[in-house]
Amino acid sequence: MEKEYNGVLVFAEQKNGNIHKVSYELLGKARELADKLGVPVYSVLLGPRGIKAEELIYRGADKVFYVEDDVFDGPEELIYKMNLEQVVNKIKPEIFLIGATSLGRSLAPRLAAALNTGLTADCTGLKIDEDEKLVQIRPAFSENILAHIKTDTYPQMSTVRYKEFDEAERNEQNSGEIVKINAVKLQKPRVKVIGKLKDQEVNISEANVVVAAGKGLKKPEDFKMIKELADLLGGLVGASRSVVDDGFISKDFQVGYSGNRVKPKLYIACGISGAPQHLAGMKESEFIVAINEDPSAPIFNVADYGIVGDMYEIIPKLIDEIKNKTAV
Repeated sequence: MEKEYNGVLVFAEQKNGNIHKVSYELLGKARELADKLGVPVYSVLLGPRGIKAEELIYRGADKVFYVEDDVFDGPEELIYKMNLEQVVNKIKPEIFLIGATSLGRSLAPRLAAALNTGLTADCTGLKIDEDEKLVQIRPAFSENILAHIKTDTYPQMSTVRYKEFDEAERNEQNSGEIVKINAVKLQKPRVKVIGKLKDQEVNISEANVVVAAGKGLKKPEDFKMIKELADLLGGLVGASRSVVDDGFISKDFQVGYSGNRVKPKLYIACGISGAPQHLAGMKESEFIVAINEDPSAPIFNVADYGIVGDMYEIIPKLIDEIKNKTAV
């Protein structure tokens, strides 16, 4: 008997015509889930003309639904919701995956409500059970437990954080189909962009080296010391939630469950005690160095190297040592 809902659908997020890398991570996981169910992998792309939709096929999609229109240049989520609802109702996927980006986190609940289905947010794991249902795994109670969630409605929807899964391998030999769909538009747009006040210049999720500061930082100006060390190592600055909340630096640089997830080759935690929310965002870094005055700080439990001491004494010495080595 043919199922009413069939296939795994991935929302391919784009910005300025560039596909977000979380889409490739979701395609890798979608292929794994689809293979267990014996169903195809679909992807839906909403964006202006000229995006290389074939990249989604190279990453494992069997069919790409490309809603091609310049209306998606803007941030009007109602337009995105209306068009995704149209695609989902057309193909009826049993699983629908969306990246837990700023756009995805705002868009997914609107879409789930429109589709009258459930949604599990910020998943860290996905698997198929013996009944061929999607098990959606996410941290709960400050990372103290992992909740396993199943929904009875379709599609089974999840948002997944960036950097949670490996990207699907790119293979130009993959074959697939790109289906163009006409966009649904509002007669009168509700959002008008009158100017851009801010544009994030960095993406710490992509950094190979992150030097992050926490409560041990006494004043905003001291980030100059953190940045100098990061620059010498070819990395970027990060921060714990406490210094972001204190206004020392913008949320763009926040590492943690409510900020950015990072997996650099080197993570240096300066004056960060290691709250569960922060550890959730950086504990999978390849190599972790912790600098803290408190020898019992939880950050030392995940650190490869721990330095017990005053960051205001240790970091200048590290800077001088690196400068001396590079000068030789």
